[in-house]
Amino acid sequence: MSDSAEEPFPPHGVDLTHPSPARIYDYLLGGTSNWEIDRRFADRMVADYPVVKPIAKANRMFLHRAVRHLVKRGVRQFVDIGSGLPTMGHAHEVADELAPGQVKVVYVDHEPIAVAHSRSLLREHGDEDRHTVIHADLRDPDRLWDTIADTGVVDLDQPLALLLIAVLHFRQPPARPGPDGEDLGPDIVARYRDLLSPGSYLAISHATDHNVPGTHVEMLADLKTLYGDSSNPLIWRTHQEVTDLFGAFTLVPPGVTWTPRWHPEEATRHDDTTTRFADPSESVVLAGVARKTP
Repeated sequence: MSDSAEEPFPPHGVDLTHPSPARIYDYLLGGTSNWEIDRRFADRMVADYPVVKPIAKANRMFLHRAVRHLVKRGVRQFVDIGSGLPTMGHAHEVADELAPGQVKVVYVDHEPIAVAHSRSLLREHGDEDRHTVIHADLRDPDRLWDTIADTGVVDLDQPLALLLIAVLHFRQPPARPGPDGEDLGPDIVARYRDLLSPGSYLAISHATDHNVPGTHVEMLADLKTLYGDSSNPLIWRTHQEVTDLFGAFTLVPPGVTWTPRWHPEEATRHDDTTTRFADPSESVVLAGVARKTP
């Protein structure tokens, strides 16, 4: 909860009549920044498909490993779009394990509760000179980029790592109503690639129904229906379609792969290492990191 009398909680304008993807994810990860409507939605999923929780945790652990790997590559600036709620370690906490006091992070989210919680966390455990959170819309890259620049936390003319973790499989419709089912995701990512300075990195994780076990195909179809009915439509992309989101950037080996397979050696004792899959494809989330050639 917010510790400021000037910031009501829940924040003004928050819709608590529909479940929120950010708060559902928080609940699946064991967080407490969620409401009954989110828990009911998540419990319904888990009752039918218990693997949903390990899938969520595997995705979060990819974020941790990607941040560590990039810090080791010399990255000292991160922008985390769709950063969600402060559950199971934010990017700056992971980065500070390897480079204390050196890494700067700007968090971005469109969910007011995620922004409020992140602000509260950063007031307690962050550094206002190195960490901040902004409320912005993924679908407006240029305005979002200007808002980041205005914070003064990161230098957008220098290389940074842009994190788009588990956000692009939520359909990104036009700000104004367009053709039914229209998704701006690839065009939006292309603009972010243009905005990134040479030497920057792009990290993406994205759910897929391509080459997953048969039982998971049924699960993914059901989840698409559930989320669609809650006004949060999903879109699954194939391995090639996820790879295409990186454009001409150079993929870091092993390329686009299942979340458990992406640099497992970067896991530490601080990570949740209890998640196990009989086959990595059961994680249903593809992940990759790529660099913009200078």
